[in-house]
Amino acid sequence: MNDEKRKSLQSLKTAKGQIEGIIKMIEEDRYCIDISNQIFAAQSLLKKANLIILENHLSHCVKDAFINGNGDEKINEIMKVLDKVITR
Repeated sequence: MNDEKRKSLQSLKTAKGQIEGIIKMIEEDRYCIDISNQIFAAQSLLKKANLIILENHLSHCVKDAFINGNGDEKINEIMKVLDKVITR
């Protein structure tokens, strides 16, 4: 497993722990703003993991596709991801 995957996996595991904590906070009827702040923290970790994964995809999968002459499909994949980011 390369370093980028390790970093994204660590962010996801940390987010998982935070989400479990958020669930517990809700079950314990904790203060709404505290819960919301924890949700933002978990979202930040998910975004971080996603950026690492997308950067890895661009650096390896897309690069290899262009070298092998079939980069158009990879461009379409990236455009779909960007559409999700921009329109949400």
